[in-house]
Amino acid sequence: MTEIIASSGANGSHAIVSPERLKELVRRKLRYMLGESGNDLTPDHLFQAIALAIRDVLVDGMFATQEQYNAQDAKRLYYLSMEFLIGRSLSNSLNNLNLMDICREAVESFGLTLEDALEAESDAALGNGGLGRLAACFLDSLATLGMPGFGYGINYEYGLFRQEIDNGYQVEKPDSWRAYGTPWQIERPSEAVIVPLYGRIEHGLDRLGHYNPMWMDWKVLIGVPADMPVVGYGGKTVNYLRLYSARSSQDFDMNIFNMGDYIKAVEQKIASETISKVLYPSDAVVQGRELRLVQEYFLVACALRDIIRVYQSSHDDFADFAQHVAIQLNDTHPALMVAELMRFLIDEEEMFWDDAWKITQAALGYTNHTLMPEALEKWPMALVEYVLPRHLQIILEINRRFMDAATKVRSGDAGFLSRLSLIEEGPEKKVRMANLAIVGSHSVNGVSALHSNLLKTTLAADFVVMFPNRFNNKTNGVTQRRWLLNANPWLAKLITKTIGDKWTTDLSALRQLEDYLDDFAFQQEFAAAKRANKDRLAKRIHDQLRINVSPDALFDIQVKRFHEYKRQLLNLMHIVHLYLSIVEDGATLESPRVFVFAGKAAPGYWAAKAIIKLINSVGATINNDKRVGDQLRVCFLPDYRVSLAEVIIPAANISEQISTAGTEASGTGNMKFQLNGALTMGTLDGANVEIEEEVGPENIYIFGLRTPEVQRMQRDRSYQPWTYLEDSRISRVMAAIAGGRFSPKEPSLFRGIHDSIMGGDPYFLLGDLASYIDMQAQASHEYNDGDLWTRKSILNVARAGKFSSDRTIQDYANDIWETKSIIK
Repeated sequence: MTEIIASSGANGSHAIVSPERLKELVRRKLRYMLGESGNDLTPDHLFQAIALAIRDVLVDGMFATQEQYNAQDAKRLYYLSMEFLIGRSLSNSLNNLNLMDICREAVESFGLTLEDALEAESDAALGNGGLGRLAACFLDSLATLGMPGFGYGINYEYGLFRQEIDNGYQVEKPDSWRAYGTPWQIERPSEAVIVPLYGRIEHGLDRLGHYNPMWMDWKVLIGVPADMPVVGYGGKTVNYLRLYSARSSQDFDMNIFNMGDYIKAVEQKIASETISKVLYPSDAVVQGRELRLVQEYFLVACALRDIIRVYQSSHDDFADFAQHVAIQLNDTHPALMVAELMRFLIDEEEMFWDDAWKITQAALGYTNHTLMPEALEKWPMALVEYVLPRHLQIILEINRRFMDAATKVRSGDAGFLSRLSLIEEGPEKKVRMANLAIVGSHSVNGVSALHSNLLKTTLAADFVVMFPNRFNNKTNGVTQRRWLLNANPWLAKLITKTIGDKWTTDLSALRQLEDYLDDFAFQQEFAAAKRANKDRLAKRIHDQLRINVSPDALFDIQVKRFHEYKRQLLNLMHIVHLYLSIVEDGATLESPRVFVFAGKAAPGYWAAKAIIKLINSVGATINNDKRVGDQLRVCFLPDYRVSLAEVIIPAANISEQISTAGTEASGTGNMKFQLNGALTMGTLDGANVEIEEEVGPENIYIFGLRTPEVQRMQRDRSYQPWTYLEDSRISRVMAAIAGGRFSPKEPSLFRGIHDSIMGGDPYFLLGDLASYIDMQAQASHEYNDGDLWTRKSILNVARAGKFSSDRTIQDYANDIWETKSIIK
């Protein structure tokens, strides 16, 4: 790392140059790359200049890291994901390079602060929810642990959408995060790859008389990569995230153009480049479904061609491919990698099927993230045949051989074979992508102990019969560098002052904080750090929503993607209960409350969007009712993203993790909140189970039905929501929602929400509401005992060590990938 950080010594430690040197580098970037004199400097110009200077450091680090990997012929891990929710990169890079304070001093003379520059950076809109954020945490941990690990994704021009709230309704606006470019991406046009699509199969024989199908007349896409450097803590390792943009084939376009059909040539170019335009196009129409499928294959095809390019640079044949390459499929979106790798080995390398299959299974691992039926991808077989005719042939052959093997295990059991099949029968046959991923991988993991057990006993129970040793658990984690060091500098500095900085790379070191549980001075500083974060969030709420909130109140926060199973509606029902207690019963709340919501609903998910509207309507009613006073506030912060989460999460007193038991695979928001000293209000679902095991039942608020109870009532259909109306608290809440109390101008506006609950309540809202209200009352009582609450909060932080993504990655490396750290 030549310009800012100079390597010193065999151990790879780094000496950092002065702020004066960094200031000169920033000045040169302003002048010679941005064309700015430095006068009348904007925060965006300063951000761009600092980022370009830091990128130079990262590029040098990338080269040095690759040299180490090549010298040791290290096994490499390739992580394929449709999402990488990176957030902002500058602050994270400065922290990981230990350059934050030096950079702050270096930019003083420019008339702006470093904070001005940091706030000017747009979030990289490359993901939506926990799936993408987990992938980003994993990249940080891979680099910090010094492991050869690289991400592959799509370089979306537009994110999911930018959320605005208009009259309480979610409104979707384009999220053009790269409209003015990004300093972090390094385009690699010389490493572009060809991606074939569509076409037909010509059936023929090879020279030995064996069946030799030929994929003919396919259309061509070009995948152009751009790399985003990912630096590990301490700067010793710099890996990268490789993102592909779709471009049309120049040759193909010129052919049409030269034939005189200029409009068609332009249309073809536009259609081709649509593939990397937007994250998750709507699949409500045929064209949207086709685009989604093409996106998934585009990712897989680009990634494999690049993986093969790297592999062939130092290896002559593919016999040892799986000894040097591990490919992890993050959910079912990249499951076509099973067919694509088989296609490459058979069609291009001319391998026998059995040899190719052994290599494919040995190289691939699959992470399942959900048991929800609607989230398990199934593609119409006719669509797969239209877009990828050769791949469907291979999938059908995989299925034929698998069905033969399954028949030998349970001959005559039609139900067993039907559940295992890669093809779902029916009026429209469909390809089951989860089944394809399970059959084509050597490892299948869940993401929490509960989820992995449910995976083996429900969704994949039949596959466990076929592959008893294939399934395992890898409980998710989060990177403490992003979610504590970067997001919560007040608490991070206190922890480092108290126990040292080992926790930045070994989160289990936080256990030492238990020695300070009863230390009055530490308790006071810990409470002051929480107060600073609450002050910051209160200011954000006022600036954005014009709502005044007291930092003395209990901050009760639920921020996550909107889905009925995540039960933002249950949270809101409790809020309505508190409101009615104040205005109808004359009650005074034991602890004033500020409820904060944030999150997006999918554009076509009307039930979730109706809940957002209800939250905003309830909030407007409560926040403007003088009878409430300062006892209760409800705030919905729009456009939830990583940079907003970094402000919200450190301020929380209560973390709402209240999904219906048995529906949340893991959750990582729960871990981020715990790491920042919030107490979990939750069901025994996902990783909440393991959080309770770590912190103890007295330091977490667990309520509601357990998974076996939910499963029993689902099986025997014994759940009857109307029976819970016998509790007057519940019946009053339901009447308020149905009766137009929060929509006086449209009294029936929320009647549909009421009727959905009373007509079945598939997520057991009424079944859990009484228990939830009671547990919330206990939390309010304990919050009033400041010393008790602070002690519990400290203990939650001290016992967060298990939930580092460093631990998760080390488990993957040991048990699945067989990769090792290359840090010297």
